[in-house]
Amino acid sequence: MDGISIAIGAVVGIIIGFVVGRFLLQKLNSERQLQLDKQAEDIIKQAESNAAEKINAAKQKTSGIIEAAKREGESLKKKKIAEAKKIGTQKKAEHDAKVQKRNQELQKSETHLKKMEVELELKTKEVNRDRDYITKKQTKVEQTQTRLDAKLEQLEQQANEYQSQLEKIAKFTPQEAKEELIKAVKDKADAEAMSYVKDKLEEAKLTANKDAKKIVIQSIQRMAAEYTIENTVSVFRLDSDDLKGQIIGREGRNIRALEAATGVEIIVDDTPEAIIISSFDPIRREICRLSLQRLVADGRIHPARIEEVVAKTKKQIEEQIMEIGQRTVIDLNIHGIQTPLIRMVGRMRFRSSYGQNLLKHSIETAKLCAIMAAELGLSSREIKLAKRAGLLHDIGKVGEEETELSHALLGMKLCEKHGEKSAVCNAVGAHHDEVEMKFIISPIVQACDAVSGARPGARREILESYIQRIHDLENIALAYDGVQKVYAMQAGRELRVIVEAEKVSDVRAEDLSFKISQQIQNEMQYPGQIKVTVIREKRAVAFAR
Repeated sequence: MDGISIAIGAVVGIIIGFVVGRFLLQKLNSERQLQLDKQAEDIIKQAESNAAEKINAAKQKTSGIIEAAKREGESLKKKKIAEAKKIGTQKKAEHDAKVQKRNQELQKSETHLKKMEVELELKTKEVNRDRDYITKKQTKVEQTQTRLDAKLEQLEQQANEYQSQLEKIAKFTPQEAKEELIKAVKDKADAEAMSYVKDKLEEAKLTANKDAKKIVIQSIQRMAAEYTIENTVSVFRLDSDDLKGQIIGREGRNIRALEAATGVEIIVDDTPEAIIISSFDPIRREICRLSLQRLVADGRIHPARIEEVVAKTKKQIEEQIMEIGQRTVIDLNIHGIQTPLIRMVGRMRFRSSYGQNLLKHSIETAKLCAIMAAELGLSSREIKLAKRAGLLHDIGKVGEEETELSHALLGMKLCEKHGEKSAVCNAVGAHHDEVEMKFIISPIVQACDAVSGARPGARREILESYIQRIHDLENIALAYDGVQKVYAMQAGRELRVIVEAEKVSDVRAEDLSFKISQQIQNEMQYPGQIKVTVIREKRAVAFAR
């Protein structure tokens, strides 16, 4: 019983302890929950306080930024207004300067006209004096004529007397003597003519075919017709006149860079939506035209970009020259021409001879040679050689090497160098009678060259001499040490010489300009005056990597 009582007591104790412990645990949890709720409310209140402070600070900062932006806008506005006023003042000053310059030019023109009036008056007085002198001379001439008429009448009387004496001696009247002499001469001439004709008929039977060919060739040489000429300017069309300003650039730096890189003169005038490219060299004009086309299409126009585009365009032109040469020989059905000669044929497209396009002239000569050789009954091999020689006969005009040889002899040398037949080489060298003609195709090439080139209006000596003068101008400057590039501008009225900065100093540049101008003055003949401009530019280039 005691053990059961103890066990029951223990169980009851445990139950009472569990109930008491649970009650205490619930009470502890309730107090902890209250404490946590209180801490959460404090954290929320603190967060709300911090948020309010940050909002107020942000509002104050935003107000300060707005005020600063307003002040900066007002300052920028005032600055732009001041710059606009400054630009307007500069434009007005430039306009006033132009007006003043124009007034000075008008004043000079008036002075020149007054001077011309004075000179005209002096000339009039001189003419009047000359008129009086001529009147006096005319009076003397009339007196001399009267004396001569008297002398002539006296001589006629003496001649009549001599004739009467001769008739008495010869017992023939003048008419009878004349008839007798004519009869004797006529009989002798008839006899000699019959003998001459008989000999020539016998000779003609032997050489008829050869003489007929010579007669045909000589007859064709007298043909003439009209032909067109090449211009020395190209017109580049623009979509808008606004592009002219971009092409010129700030203070003209873009247009100067383009002229220096291509060697042409670019004329920007009042012509609507167009600029003019002027140069005696068609290749330079074409390079400038294509470069401008690329620059305008791209929109980025500045000196560095211009030099890059011009370099690419020059490479493209070289490829185009090769393509033109290949297409030409294919169209003419000529095979086996080496690559250097094909390239020279392509260069003919950009070369003129006395105003006549050299490639068109050479193609026409080649076709005429083939036709004439066929008409003369030559073999198919000789016909092909004649066409080949006709195409290459002026190849010496586009040779890249400097030489004192004429274009015919240089062309013969080039043909020999690149493996052409001896008949072709002889025809090329002999088409201006500088070497002896050894093959039948040589006179054919000469005749066809005359048919294509020696026509009224086909060629102009003036243009050729002008181009030669331009070449001479550039060659004079290129002979000096330190000269890198030379371009003749403004139809030969200005020579721009670009020198290497490492070899030519500023002081030597002035001396070089004077020396070149003096040499041109002493060695050349030209109208007006030639301006020599020496350009020295120092460039420092580095790369950051």
